[in-house]
Amino acid sequence: MKIRIKGNSIRYRLTKTDVERFSNNGYLQEQTVFGNGVLTYALQVFDSNQLSASFEDNKITIFMPDTMVESWVTTDKVGFEDIIAPLHLLIEKDFKCLDNVAEDQSDNYPNPLLHC
Repeated sequence: MKIRIKGNSIRYRLTKTDVERFSNNGYLQEQTVFGNGVLTYALQVFDSNQLSASFEDNKITIFMPDTMVESWVTTDKVGFEDIIAPLHLLIEKDFKCLDNVAEDQSDNYPNPLLHC
């Protein structure tokens, strides 16, 4: 799972394996070590009708409604987004890049733009 933060926008991108693990467990997390500190970011299934988020103890958690999870995993739907002022939240499947990059993309979803 990747995180991208810009201003009040938080985006998570998940590989095929991430989506499968999240679907099976209802929870997924990653950590980044900063010297003596750790930033944890997580995605958790939640009984709600919209995305929401919290930030506690250096941990960002985005909560995804269970109804979204099922349709996301079983269809070609790319992702979901919500604006919970002032936050803009986006959860999406991670596609293979159209240009050459050094990172391993073998577990990413096929880019739909390649089929145009």
